[in-house]
Formats: sequence, C-alpha cells, structure tokens
Amino acid sequence: MKDIKLSVGHLYPKHLNLYGDMGNIITLKKRCEWRGIEFDYDEIGIGDSIKEHDFYFIGGGQDKQQQEVASELFKNKSFLADERDRGSVFLGICGGYQLFGHYYQPFDGERLEGISLLDAYTVAGKKRFIGNVTVETDFLNPSTLVGFENHSGLTYLQGDTKPLGKNIVGNGNNGVDGFEGGRYMNVFGTYLHGSLLPKNPHFADYLIKLALEKRYGHDFVFENLDDKLELCAHNSLVGKGY
Repeated sequence: MKDIKLSVGHLYPKHLNLYGDMGNIITLKKRCEWRGIEFDYDEIGIGDSIKEHDFYFIGGGQDKQQQEVASELFKNKSFLADERDRGSVFLGICGGYQLFGHYYQPFDGERLEGISLLDAYTVAGKKRFIGNVTVETDFLNPSTLVGFENHSGLTYLQGDTKPLGKNIVGNGNNGVDGFEGGRYMNVFGTYLHGSLLPKNPHFADYLIKLALEKRYGHDFVFENLDDKLELCAHNSLVGKGY
C-alpha cells in the first residue's frame, strides 16, 4: 500500500453529526493508516467550495440542520452528480441519506430538495423508529450489517436504486417494505447510526476498496487486519432487538 492515498471529503460535519457519526470517519482513517494508506481528509463547511474526492461522507441531523445544509448541497448538485458518475464513493447517514434522494418533505415546513444521487424520496411519518437494526445484504462478507436507527422519515426507493439489504431486526426505510438503506453505483445511504463503520469493518473495507479502485483504475487486494474485537462487537449485535 506504499504511496497509495485516499481522499475523503466530509460534508458539513458541524451541522450533520448525530449519534457518533464522526466515528465513521475515524474508522476510515484508522483502517487506511493501519495499511500504510495516506488519508487525505477535507472538512467541507457551509460556503466552502467542494473539490474532487474519492469518497464523500455526510452524517445525520435534525430538521433544522437539514434545512441549513439542503440549500448548500443543492448548489453543488451538478458537481456531486458528476462525481457520482465518475465513480466516487458516497456514504450518507440518516438526514444525509434523505438528501441524497430527490426530496425530503418534513411533517411541518417546506419540502427540502435533495441532490438526486439516489432515485428515492422521503416524507416525514408520525411514528419514530428507534432501536437496533440487523440487515442481511447480498454483497458483503460477513453478509450482515448492524447499527442503530432513530428516525421518523419514510424513505421509498425507485428505479435502479436498490436497498442495502433486507431487515432482520428493525424498521429500516419505512417500516413496511422490509428493506434498509439504498445503493446505486457507488452511492450508499442508510439510517444506521451507532456509528455504522466501527461495528461493520467489512463494510468499511468494501467502501475503501471501491474508492481506491476509482482513484487508481485497477483492483485492490487488501492486507487483512486483525478484526477480532470489531467482529466480536458486530456479532454480539446481530439479531439483537432494542
């Protein structure tokens, strides 16, 4: 991994950073450093220009913070769509996930326009979904994802946007269709806080690998890390209710 670099843009962390979302950045950073991969981190705030990155991350927030961020994101919609089409990796958590879709309609207030990286939309529901979540995927090994949801948004996927996986425990996107999260190309959205990547090291590595392959244009084979503790934490939560 010598002379290999990963460039990560963190979108609006001062506004969208609930329930340990910063732990996802720390996980990406450490898993790169442990392999000798340079981690180039760019914190992007309101009013900042966005440059090209291999990986973009955005966390979750309350409606007020989403309102402040939504218009700023929308200004950069074309640029970020181009980045998606170039193969950059995106990970959006909760409120960030909602803004990756076409729009989020709050219970009270004006519709927040999203940036349409995913063919999806979200409307506010009357019931709040809170608790542990286990998701069965068809693209990871181990195949499960675990996390914690706390949201009242109801997200509906359309077209070529597919779910991250099927709920084993938890409500996921809308509490009805049985699915959690969304993915299209290298864009991933999810309601899983907790934070997500420390408890799912296999997913963290999957995203890092995608981002490096986008940057360098060829496949990467990683050195395996000692994930005994991480996977112990993961396994202890598989199938666990609130």
